[in-house]
Amino acid sequence: MRPRPALLVLLLLLAWPLHAQTPGDDLLAIQDNSFLAEEAYNQDPGVVQHISLFTRDRDSGDWVYTFTQEWPAPSLRHQLSYSIPYAHPAGTGNIALNYRYQLLGDSKSTLAIAPRLTLLLPNGDNERGVQVMLPISRVLTSRAIAHTDVGATWIAHGGGMQLNLAQSFIYAIHHRAQLMLEAAYSGGGNGGDSFVVSPGVRWSYDFTSGLQIVPGVGVPIGVGPSHGSDAVLLYLSFEHPFRHTGS
Repeated sequence: MRPRPALLVLLLLLAWPLHAQTPGDDLLAIQDNSFLAEEAYNQDPGVVQHISLFTRDRDSGDWVYTFTQEWPAPSLRHQLSYSIPYAHPAGTGNIALNYRYQLLGDSKSTLAIAPRLTLLLPNGDNERGVQVMLPISRVLTSRAIAHTDVGATWIAHGGGMQLNLAQSFIYAIHHRAQLMLEAAYSGGGNGGDSFVVSPGVRWSYDFTSGLQIVPGVGVPIGVGPSHGSDAVLLYLSFEHPFRHTGS
């Protein structure tokens, strides 16, 4: 019997080592740039991040572009952000307004937790909705880190409740380059089930001004209910100070 997609994601979660290790030097300098999963790291005070994510289906040619901007509000404890998706040929999707609370840790901790609440604003034929997400980030070794997301999305007027799961494993091959393996599942409601596994790579360009540019490439592969729906993913992040935070 073929395993259900949700079970496969659960097995990824259970594969998480029980004992984390202390991060070493700057091998994990790129920590908040996963493609399909969400990290549990809020923006540092005085630092803003601009994220572009482009995915194109290799068979149909359909594509989705999402722009996200993340701001501290005003400290690390609170973060506000928004996401605007545009799909071809469907057009602009629900605009997401996000609030995230740094419950535990930060990007320098071995364990971080930052629950998120999102309002999905209706646009066109789309219905309004609400999403809750619990991102958990954990340093596994001096070169490896994992990000786990567990959440749900509710869409009004018959859209129903949808389960959202994601897992990201990151391995540093250099202080400015990392290999990635991610999995994302959504199911329930009226949207059907979706499950993809995506190997990828990301790297960074760091400047003395504080600007960090992180490009990345992934290859989402459809599994189970998404079999045959393969895509190419392009990622680009600009993160920089917008004000002096003092010494």
